[in-house]
Amino acid sequence: MNLKKIQKADLQGKNVLVRVSFNVPFEGKEIKEDYKIKSVKETIDYIIKKGGKVTMMSNLGRPLEFHKNNPGVEWMSKFSFRSIVSEIGEILETKIKLIPSCDENVIKKHHQEFADKCDVFLLENIKFYKEEKENDDDFAQRLASNFDVFINESFSDSHRGFVSTNGIAKKLPSYAGFQTQKEVKNLERVKDHPEHPAVAIIGGAKIDTKLPLIKSFTDNYDFILVGGKIANEAIDRDLDLPKNVILPIDFRDKGRFDIGDKTIDKFSDIISHASTIVWNGPMGLFEKEPFYTGTREILDAIIDSGAFVVAGGGESVEAINQSKAMDKLTFVSTGGGAMLSFLSGERMPGLEVLEDK
Repeated sequence: MNLKKIQKADLQGKNVLVRVSFNVPFEGKEIKEDYKIKSVKETIDYIIKKGGKVTMMSNLGRPLEFHKNNPGVEWMSKFSFRSIVSEIGEILETKIKLIPSCDENVIKKHHQEFADKCDVFLLENIKFYKEEKENDDDFAQRLASNFDVFINESFSDSHRGFVSTNGIAKKLPSYAGFQTQKEVKNLERVKDHPEHPAVAIIGGAKIDTKLPLIKSFTDNYDFILVGGKIANEAIDRDLDLPKNVILPIDFRDKGRFDIGDKTIDKFSDIISHASTIVWNGPMGLFEKEPFYTGTREILDAIIDSGAFVVAGGGESVEAINQSKAMDKLTFVSTGGGAMLSFLSGERMPGLEVLEDK
């Protein structure tokens, strides 16, 4: 996939809208997982260095769904960036001004009043607007009216054809940020040109979501190791899977909340011979001891393998951070569902619109 790159963009004196993914877990004003935020720092710093003025745009949770299911409950503050905008600024090492709306007139007013008082703006949660999911053309045009350039730095949302990933990119000169470029480069390598032996490790939940990925690996990967809840579901359904798809042979407990020692040994031996590894999803209920053992042991085996490794998915990133192993893997993707879609060969509307044809 040949994307238009930010390195080719004229940014001097331009208002630049950057689609980021700050849909991160937080409690109060404390951000619990900051990898997605840190991943865009290179792009934000680059735009400022090149003389551009940055406005970031992101989703946070599913506010409209919450509002629909919880009538009468105050919901806007629950999903507002107001609580965490200061910490986002600390992570990015820059002063950020929150624009409390995505209305074009409010954006224009804040650009005029605070242009000399802050380095970066952040729009309020784009998911407050139903037009976002509808990819409403008029909403996209109004959003674009205050900007000269659009940068996609939200690979994790690029499998969605929304205003913020697709619609607005059609209205402005649009480019891929540095993290998005890295995502495509590394995921294309493991998808299309894996060095053998190639091993995919798939865990977590929602087998119907991950079956397309498992099946996509069966033709060009030597082994697909399956753990977590999806392994339980495959066993319970007695699914007819290809011979190179390996399910657990034992579990740590009757509830099957973690793979057992025999499975760990078998998986680890296969991993030790790998030249390429893709990992998406934990091997069990890793959030609780003693069910973290399988995930931790498999992660250690991945690190010790010396293979070219691409890992991704929110729970995988959490496990990697818990083990302080972020710098021990070749590449950690910011994408969960987007990583699955890309590797499964599904459409990526947020990337397609950036293709340099």
